[in-house]
Amino acid sequence: MNPPVFESPDLDELEHAVLRLIDELRAQMRHRVAAPRRWVSNLRRMTLARAVQGSNSIEGYHASLDDVAAVVDDEPTLGTNDETRLALLGYRDAMTYVLQVAKDSDAHVDEGLLKALHFMMLKHDLGKSPGHWRPGYIGVRREETGEIVYEGPDADEVPALVDALLDQLAADRGPVLVRAAMAHLNLVMVHPFRDGNGRMGRALQTLVLAREQIMAPVFSSIEEYLGRNTQAYYDVLAEVGQGGWNPQHSARPWVRFCLTAHYRQARTHLRRVEEIEALWRASAELTERHRLPERAVGGLIEAAQGFRLRNGSYRRVAETTAGESISELSASRDLKAMVDAGLLEPVGERRGRFYLAAPTMRHVHEQIRAARPPRDHYDPFVVAQQSLQLSLGE
Repeated sequence: MNPPVFESPDLDELEHAVLRLIDELRAQMRHRVAAPRRWVSNLRRMTLARAVQGSNSIEGYHASLDDVAAVVDDEPTLGTNDETRLALLGYRDAMTYVLQVAKDSDAHVDEGLLKALHFMMLKHDLGKSPGHWRPGYIGVRREETGEIVYEGPDADEVPALVDALLDQLAADRGPVLVRAAMAHLNLVMVHPFRDGNGRMGRALQTLVLAREQIMAPVFSSIEEYLGRNTQAYYDVLAEVGQGGWNPQHSARPWVRFCLTAHYRQARTHLRRVEEIEALWRASAELTERHRLPERAVGGLIEAAQGFRLRNGSYRRVAETTAGESISELSASRDLKAMVDAGLLEPVGERRGRFYLAAPTMRHVHEQIRAARPPRDHYDPFVVAQQSLQLSLGE
């Protein structure tokens, strides 16, 4: 019999109410991205880039969203060092694999899959034993002080503990958001690898969510939220673990933290849908006014959002948004036409040339963002409590 791991808490009425709130938001999002809207591919690509950026920033690999998007597209970066670029590439490969595995109903989450994902993430540094369980003691130190804040279980226990967390994942029939959160928690607490355990836990959580097809898989991730709330993420793991492998502790604080993350990330996605819809309409009007090809709309949206546009990335965008496969020469002509229309500005020469939004496009985007309602930071547990009180007539 496998040793115990952290168990899912029995959900109370309030937690079930929060799950219903998240389901409502996800239903809205699913409706908005499921229809054949041409801007969805842009939103999906940027969402993947934000997930890669968020998860790696937690580990100290910081890069601009523009550079992360370039890594996703296999384009050159401007502001990242080699170590960061390799870490981003590894995580991109792992996340791409996660999203592909999610489509395969016959694929099983097992030891081999975990080791394969780990190898993809860390293959650039063989000294970190990519694809292998750690051989000995593991301790997590606080960077500022050098203090050990967490000690994992003995290395001899790792294989059995991983089996236990996978058995729990396979047997649990509870809400998928909770199952995914528990898989993340148990992997991080077992700390089965020499390095990359946090990234692996977050990728596993995304995989569990994506396999349920609760919405377009890339929109299931909360990695961007975790990257933006790193200290809160560390704090709740510390609260549950209390410095070591303590599976007898309640996982409720962690589950509530993850539910809050899902609620807030879903609201962020919906805000971005409104923004990109408005930006698509404005860009389409500009292409028509300047007699540009319709396929230029996707490229203008990329530039308006602050991303560098290259010949190669423009061709990819044209293919995914307009369904047109165009040559390098056609792309060059399109980009020149957008420059002549005052919508893009060229930077650099020859093969190193890229394009940025001209003031006209930047102004369009600024107006759209200014019209958005202010970002909220609602606590879903407060919202759910109020809803329960209203339903009871209090």
